[in-house]
Amino acid sequence: MFYPQYDLAGRIQHTKLDMNFDTLPSARMNRIEDNKSPDFKQVMSGLVENLNTELNAPDNLLKDVMQGSKNVDIHDVMTAMAKSEISINVATQITGKVIQAYDKIMQIQV
Repeated sequence: MFYPQYDLAGRIQHTKLDMNFDTLPSARMNRIEDNKSPDFKQVMSGLVENLNTELNAPDNLLKDVMQGSKNVDIHDVMTAMAKSEISINVATQITGKVIQAYDKIMQIQV
């Protein structure tokens, strides 16, 4: 899952709190920004791939149950179906939010 990371330490202006006292810890945060963070396209493609695996999981488990596999129970199939249903709902909500954001951006007058 992608969590945005910000360069908070770089954005903070230096003040008297940054004095070099050896006994006192610095009041500033350490750098947490990672230069290798994925872009929007990578995040969205990762979400689509995860959605695809979530949607295929109930079918694969159901095939295993029907073939008589002892490792898979019908409860596992039902749990996978519930997960895939939730994944579809989340994907639908994300798609709607992205479209709304795009519409708002397109309404901005330059």
